[in-house]
Amino acid sequence: MDLFLTLVDDITIGKEVGFCYATANIWQIIGYVLLVFKIAIPVLLIIFGIIDLGKAVIASKDDEIKKATGALVKRAIASVIIFLLPTIVTFIMGVISDFKENVKEDFKVCKTCISSPGGEECSARANEAWK
Repeated sequence: MDLFLTLVDDITIGKEVGFCYATANIWQIIGYVLLVFKIAIPVLLIIFGIIDLGKAVIASKDDEIKKATGALVKRAIASVIIFLLPTIVTFIMGVISDFKENVKEDFKVCKTCISSPGGEECSARANEAWK
């Protein structure tokens, strides 16, 4: 418990050793996971929709084709929403992040590592955090 309190004392919010700065490596991993999900989930949804539509077309039943087409459209819309969700969240966080200037700098590290985990700025801070 004393070790945790010592770590909390060393990590001050809004400084160069702030929370986001000290945990940049974790935010970078989260960013990579979100990047994979952001690409893989929409692709899988569209592939499954196309497979369902193909089965319905092969069966040559109008009801099944209409159902499969509707499902494909819904999956395509869900894919677009999932793909854009990180961008929407980043935009909302940017709009409501009316923090003090020193906290904004610390928050910027978290935001950068989640939105572009392979970027130069995030990689440099994450490498420092791994040490």
